[in-house]
Amino acid sequence: MKYNPLLIQSKAPFGAPMFDEIRPEHYLPAFKEAIDQGKKEIEKIVSNKELPDFHNVIEDLEYSGRALSDIEGIFFNILEADATPELEKIAEEVSPLLTAFEMYVSHNEALFAKCKAVYSEKDSLELEPDQKKLLEDTYKSFVRNGANLSKADQEIFGNYLEKLSLLELRFGQNVLESTKSFCLDLESEDELQGLPEFVREMGRQEAKDLGKEGWIFSLDRSSYDVFMKFSSRRDLRKKLYLAYNTRSVGGKNDNTSLIKEIVDLRMNVAAMLGYETYADYVLEERMAKNRKTVETFLDELMTPSLPVAKKEIADILAFAKSEGFEDIELQPWDFSYWSEKYRQKKYSINEEVLKPFFPLEKSIDAIFSLATKLYGLGFKVRHDIPVYHQDVKVFDVLDREGKHLALFYADFFPRKSKRAGAWMTEFRGQYSKDGVDFRPFISIVTNVSKPTANKPALLSFYEFTTILHEFGHSLHGMLSKGRYPSLSGTNVSTDFVELPSQLMENWAYEPSYLNTFARNFETGETIPLKLMNKIVESRNFLSGYLQVRQLKFGYIDMAWHTLKEMPKDGTVAFEHSVLDKYEVLPVIEGTATCPSFTHIFSGGYSSGYYSYKWAEVLEADAFGYFKEKGLFGGEAADKFRTEILEKGSSEDESLLYRNFRGCDPKPEALLRKLGIKR
Repeated sequence: MKYNPLLIQSKAPFGAPMFDEIRPEHYLPAFKEAIDQGKKEIEKIVSNKELPDFHNVIEDLEYSGRALSDIEGIFFNILEADATPELEKIAEEVSPLLTAFEMYVSHNEALFAKCKAVYSEKDSLELEPDQKKLLEDTYKSFVRNGANLSKADQEIFGNYLEKLSLLELRFGQNVLESTKSFCLDLESEDELQGLPEFVREMGRQEAKDLGKEGWIFSLDRSSYDVFMKFSSRRDLRKKLYLAYNTRSVGGKNDNTSLIKEIVDLRMNVAAMLGYETYADYVLEERMAKNRKTVETFLDELMTPSLPVAKKEIADILAFAKSEGFEDIELQPWDFSYWSEKYRQKKYSINEEVLKPFFPLEKSIDAIFSLATKLYGLGFKVRHDIPVYHQDVKVFDVLDREGKHLALFYADFFPRKSKRAGAWMTEFRGQYSKDGVDFRPFISIVTNVSKPTANKPALLSFYEFTTILHEFGHSLHGMLSKGRYPSLSGTNVSTDFVELPSQLMENWAYEPSYLNTFARNFETGETIPLKLMNKIVESRNFLSGYLQVRQLKFGYIDMAWHTLKEMPKDGTVAFEHSVLDKYEVLPVIEGTATCPSFTHIFSGGYSSGYYSYKWAEVLEADAFGYFKEKGLFGGEAADKFRTEILEKGSSEDESLLYRNFRGCDPKPEALLRKLGIKR
C-alpha cells in the first residue's frame, strides 16, 4: 500500500493531523481502508462467543470506527474551510460509501440482537449514569435507523438515507457556489458614497486579492453586512440585496427543487419508522421532546415580540423621513442603512468609532484571558504543528497545572474556498479508552476582514461577539471529560449545544471586561467609559426585530418538517405563505430564505432551528447566576465547568442544567433580558 498519512499514527505533536503531508489523493483510499477496518471491528463484536454484555457489545461498538471518525473529522472540515473542486468531487464519491457503512452497522441483525439482549437487562445492570445514557442512546439509534424494519424496508430506508446525504451535500455546495458567483465590482468614488474608510479598505483588499483594481463587495456576510449598513447608494444596496436573497433561487445552483426532494425523503424516513412527521422523529431526542412544545415555545416568544418589532420599524421609518427619505415604507435594502443611522444618532456610536478598539490579535488575547479567569486555562501558540492553510494558527491549551488539555486551531480570514459565516468544529473529539485520555483538536473558523497594508485586522463589535460565541462552543469541546466519544464535548442535544456559546457573548457587554483590553490600536487609549456605556445601552437596539427574525427561521423550519404531504405551491410561495403574518418589512417577489438556509437543509438543524432561542432562554437564566455569584470565576464558573462543560451528554441535558442552576429556566428570562418584557 502506498504511504498514506491518514492511515498511520500521526508523527505531529499530540497526534495532531499531518496537514503538511495530507493530499487530496489520500482521502478516498483512506476512507475505503477505514470503512473496511470498521467492518472488521463490527464483525469481531458479532462473532464474539461470550454472552453479550455492556462491555463486549455496547462499549466495543462505541469505540469502533475510530479511524473512520478521525478521517471524517479532517476531510469534512477541510471541505468547509478550504474547499476545491477536487475535494467536492471526493465528497460526492465518499458520501454514499459512508451511508452504506452506517446502514451496514444499523441494519446488522446479529449486532442489533446482541444490543437488544443487553438493553433488555438494563434495569438489572449496575451502570454509571454515562453508561446508562450510552446504552439507551445506542439502542434507540438502532431503532431510529430502521433496525426493526423488514429486510426489504431496510433496503428502501437505506436508499432514502443515501439519497438524502447526497442531496444535502449538493444543497450546501450550491449555496457556496451561488455565494461565490456574484461580486459588486465598483470602479468610481461616486459608488462608494457613505462607506467609511475601513469598509473601503475591505473592498479594496478584496479587489486586490482577485487581482483587480477598484473595490469589490461580495455576498460573504462580513462584506455584505457592512455595505448594506453604510452605503448611501440605494441602487447598489438594492442590487446587492437582491443578489444575496436570491442565492440558489433558480439558475445552475438552484435549490428550490432540492428542498422538496430533501423534505419528501425526510417525510418518508419518518413515516417508515412510525412517526407522524419528521419533526416528531427529530424532537424525540431533543430537550423539547415534541413539536407541540416547540410551537408553544415559539408562540410564547413571538406574541410579545412582534408588536415591539413593528414599533421599531415605525420608529426607524419616522427617523428616515425626518432625514429626507421619501418613500412611504422602508424596503428591505433600506433597513440596515437607516437603522444604523438611527442607532448612531440615538446612541452616538458607530462601527468606525468602535473598530480601532478591537484589533483581532488583542481581542483574541482578551478572550483567552477571560478563559483563564473563568476556568484557569492557558494558551501557548505552537509553530511546530502542521496547518491546512497559512492563515491558520494553532494553540496548545493548558490547564491550571500547565498540563495539555487540547489543541485550538484558529482560522479567521475569508477566502473563496471557505464557506461564509463562523463556526466551531473539531478534528478529533475528546474521549477516554483503556486509561488513555484522548484530548481534542478544536477549531473555530470565521470570515473577518484581513489586515491591510496600513492597519491590523480590526473587528466590528458584532464580529467580536461572534468570536466569543464560537469560543464558547470551543470551551465545551476543550474542557470535556467524557468517557465515550458520542457523549463528550459538544455532542449534546441541539437545543442545549448553544448554551455555552451564547453565554460567552454576555461578557462583551460588561464594562469591567471591556476596559481590560479594548484599547485604540493607534493611540493606546482605553475605550472611554462613555463609549462602553453606549455599547451596553444599545445592546437591545432592535431586540424585537432581531427576535422576530430568528423566530421566523424557527417557524419555517418547523413548517417544512411538520408536513404530512408535499405542498402544491412552489418552494418560495410556501415560505411566504408560512411567514407572511410575521413580516415587518415588505416581501420582495422572487426573494427567499430557504434556498440558502444551510442550517436546516444541509447543516444538521432540521426541526431544530428553534434551539438557538431555546438556548438563549437557558443562557439568560445562567448568566443571571454568574452576575449573582461572580463574573470572573468562583462558584458560578466552577459549577458551569463541572456540571455543563465537562459533562457533554453524559446525562439528560435537562438534568445537567438543573444540577447547575437548581431549577428550570422560563422564557420570561429572555424577554426581560431583551427589554421586551419588564
